[in-house]
Amino acid sequence: MNVAPHLFWITSRAAGGAALLLASASVALGLMMSSRRKSANKRDLRSIHEALSLTTLAMVALHGVSLLGDSFLNPGLSGITIPFVGAYRPIWTGIGIISGYGLAVLGLTYYLRDRIGAARWRRLHRLTAVFWLLAVGHTIGAGSDAAQLWFLAISGAIVVPAALLLTLRWLGRAGSSAAASGSVAGAPGLRAEQPSG
Repeated sequence: MNVAPHLFWITSRAAGGAALLLASASVALGLMMSSRRKSANKRDLRSIHEALSLTTLAMVALHGVSLLGDSFLNPGLSGITIPFVGAYRPIWTGIGIISGYGLAVLGLTYYLRDRIGAARWRRLHRLTAVFWLLAVGHTIGAGSDAAQLWFLAISGAIVVPAALLLTLRWLGRAGSSAAASGSVAGAPGLRAEQPSG
């Protein structure tokens, strides 16, 4: 089989798959780092998290730019940069473009966190999970390998654990918010009616 005519498409597929796996590993590691458990090696984990994030962004860029050379899709610059204008599965491709922009902006804000402020940066950085979920949706909806057993097995090994960690985090936040509001509602002196004395 002559792969030369499909080299750009194959490169884009490989880069997209790598981006998904790297982003999933980065999300999982970020969730583990931000847990309240004390860990002596958080600095080492932060370096790995940063490397995964930057490599993810490089793979996202390669995923899109490679398509410019694909003679079958021929998306043009607008097809890889403007959401929902391309001819190939425009909804899912548009979601992928939005996801790429979101991951890039949020990932690069790490280098501006001193200007943004640590607390505000942490709140913004939580949105990374939303853009990662959009990337997973893009992969399922637009990916040509999404239904392949080998791809599902490889992706599932990294995407599913990250998704479980994210679900546990969200459930934990929801539970702690409910507990906090319950304790405030039951606190003495905060009732709607105060006993007359």
